[in-house]
Amino acid sequence: MKTRELEGLRAEDLVVSRLGPCAIPSPLALSSAAGDFVPDYVSDRARVLAEVEAEEGEAPSPLAFVKAGARERIYFDPARLRVGIVTCGGLCPGLNNVVRALVMELFHKYGVRDIAGFRYGFEGLVPGVGVTPVPLVPDRVDDIHKHGGSFLGLSRGAQSPSAMVDELAARGVSILFAIGGDGTQRGAHAIATEARRRGVELAVVGVPKTIDNDVAFVDKTFGFDTAVEVARQAVDAAHNEARGARNGVGVVKLMGRDAGFIAAAATIASHDVNYCLIPEVPFRLEALLASLEQRLHRRAHAVVVAAEGCAARVAPDAGGPRDASGNARYASGGNDVGPLLRDAIAAHLQRRGVSASVKYIDPSYMIRSVAANASDAVFCDGLARQAVHAGMAGFTDVLVGRWHRRFTLVPLAAVAGRHRRIDPDDGLWLEVLESTGQPALHA
Repeated sequence: MKTRELEGLRAEDLVVSRLGPCAIPSPLALSSAAGDFVPDYVSDRARVLAEVEAEEGEAPSPLAFVKAGARERIYFDPARLRVGIVTCGGLCPGLNNVVRALVMELFHKYGVRDIAGFRYGFEGLVPGVGVTPVPLVPDRVDDIHKHGGSFLGLSRGAQSPSAMVDELAARGVSILFAIGGDGTQRGAHAIATEARRRGVELAVVGVPKTIDNDVAFVDKTFGFDTAVEVARQAVDAAHNEARGARNGVGVVKLMGRDAGFIAAAATIASHDVNYCLIPEVPFRLEALLASLEQRLHRRAHAVVVAAEGCAARVAPDAGGPRDASGNARYASGGNDVGPLLRDAIAAHLQRRGVSASVKYIDPSYMIRSVAANASDAVFCDGLARQAVHAGMAGFTDVLVGRWHRRFTLVPLAAVAGRHRRIDPDDGLWLEVLESTGQPALHA
């Protein structure tokens, strides 16, 4: 029962790269024997199955991810190692948690004393563009997890892989942890490829970051749980506004350029949304407006939640500027689905002679900039530890993810060009439809 995300994937696509044989005993003092109440090292042969469901009589799939975890022998000597950390893209809850956990694991568990934080994304890896890296020690990162934003700063846009490898080699960095989304991981892959081509001994390990939750082969990215929690508060506010007025309509725009995971999860968590619009499911604006009008006649209030990537459905000719990563700026001009929907709803109801109060809420930047909630804090800690284990064991050009609630190592080349999306035929969208009761809006 192959999911759409796994279609076209081959077993050889999941083979991970390593710098070489590991000869140094790990300092973690874990166990090599089962059943002794001491956590075990992970075998290099351990795998996490890509598929856990199958039809009766169906042959199991050979697809499997390398299991992440501490190895009994490591590649790098901690006493002679310099590590770099970079955060890229946009803000996301949990960034500081990951940075802190990376430093704490490297320093206290592996004994690494030379850790550099590169400032403002990949710009920090380019001489003349970036600023001096920040030395990272436990005292410096001790409480950064209590704050939103990014302690190291971020930036968007590509930089020259050759220039970045030059800088990393000149500074003696042997492991680079790249925290970011799709564009960041493409950049990390380019750095690893360039280092391999030039014979530079550099392990590149990606940590997936995007509140859109759309990184391929990762069942959840950090920041998503926090985003849904804050988004639900915005939905609750919209519902209260709608109920407080006769024919009140609350419109909430949530983040999600190409995937509607936040909108869908916030809808299910709230139970008060009447229409959920996501990029993966086509809808006609006319059908939405007609159904909304009928809803107001029956109940006198309604809540509409839309992912930002739905702009093309509301205004098919919407264009507009793009950011440095090439993504459409959905918060600008004709690309902003929130005001487009608000104005379209208000105009329709006015034409139909329906007196209504339409309120619009956009919590996007508030969602991105808050500190991680408890669930994300735990998840960030786990991701960071697994990333450190991978880097110390010499794995490179890999992403640390999670699949079926098991941490995995995924080749960055396999992630590039693939994205996670909501399958309209799958259970999540069915839950949305059952929660909202909304009719089909594409007819």
